[in-house]
Amino acid sequence: MKALLALCFGALMTLQALPAHAQAKNRCGVLAMPNMYGPFDYRSANAGRRDLVESKHFDDGVAALTRRLTGPFGGDIGYTLMVFPNHPHALLTMERLVEVEKQNPPEDSKYTIECWYERALRYAPDDHIPRLLYANFLIKKQKLGEAREQLDYVAKNTEDNPFAQFNTGMLYMDIKDYDKALTMAHHVIALGIDRPDLRDRLVAAGRWVDPPAGAASAPEAAASAAPAPSTAASAPATGASSTGR
Repeated sequence: MKALLALCFGALMTLQALPAHAQAKNRCGVLAMPNMYGPFDYRSANAGRRDLVESKHFDDGVAALTRRLTGPFGGDIGYTLMVFPNHPHALLTMERLVEVEKQNPPEDSKYTIECWYERALRYAPDDHIPRLLYANFLIKKQKLGEAREQLDYVAKNTEDNPFAQFNTGMLYMDIKDYDKALTMAHHVIALGIDRPDLRDRLVAAGRWVDPPAGAASAPEAAASAAPAPSTAASAPATGASSTGR
């Protein structure tokens, strides 16, 4: 008995000594398992691969939480996220399911919503949409320090993406980090995108400052020559409610 207790205590101490991300990885499972379909990057998955999963596990009824397919919503949404860890709509729907069912994890979901976000970030750390969705989730939970870490990561790694910078700025506003929100607003203008939402929020907060001379006159030619963003890419956040790629 003493030997067993000593073994359990040693295992606990080993777990506590692990970095936070390693503990999350252990708690949230491996990304790929034998005989499992996937995982695949949702951004690059072709229509056939997406439809194969979504038609059976994440149709409009599941996405709206109005009609089940194979069983409880948590099982079908969870399967979708096992195959596509960075599926943004499935992540948002799982988050909403937690709120609707008032339990975390939801019925038939293998993991908590925090774990589903952790898996998305672990699988595709360069995909800023799940990271912004996670930041938004953390803001709603009043975990502002953790949210700021995610926003800082996106701000640093998407300097050439005006839509990501815009959405990051909107979320900075939600945590009242006005200086960083202003920096994002200036970046967006410098990249040739004129969206008033972020500027208007800064003006309302009394924190707007015009960008330095020259920065405001962004290279319009470059902006007009850039390819038009997809629907998902061009859907900016309005406050802390949604994000765009």
